[in-house]
Amino acid sequence: MIRGMIEGRPAGFWRRALALALDFAIFFMVRASYRALVRAASGAGDDWTHGPLLSLFTLLFAGAYTIVLHTLFGQTIGKLVVGIRVLADDGPPPLGVSLLRFCAYFASVASFGVGYLMAALRRDKRALHDLIAGTRVERVPKSEESAAPPAARPYASAPAEPPSGATAV
Repeated sequence: MIRGMIEGRPAGFWRRALALALDFAIFFMVRASYRALVRAASGAGDDWTHGPLLSLFTLLFAGAYTIVLHTLFGQTIGKLVVGIRVLADDGPPPLGVSLLRFCAYFASVASFGVGYLMAALRRDKRALHDLIAGTRVERVPKSEESAAPPAARPYASAPAEPPSGATAV
């Protein structure tokens, strides 16, 4: 009972899927931007010429995006939006663990998606890449989600009037 109160709640399959879809939308926007830049710079209009370069750039961007954001903050933009984070022990995964987790994504995909589906089937909601890297994905507690700094109070532009009957000095 107490253990459940101390440990965070695992993020479910659908939350994780939504976070992944949001991150993929970012990857596709970056790919489209890079494609437009390459076409404008080279004047070539076919993807046969630049397709491998586009794929390599997208893969490198996705790797850097995922590894750096997981290492620094424990969450990508997609995970931030849906309120989940990646943890190794008590905090964000270190660089080596984030790199291993990214490489392990390919094992989750290579198994025809069964590696991702494991998050829906397992009680602890860990996917294959989580098991390989020793990480877990949890919901961000509401207290941490709303721990934004208080809004700045505006300063009064004019001094307040003295109470009636009082004289101003």
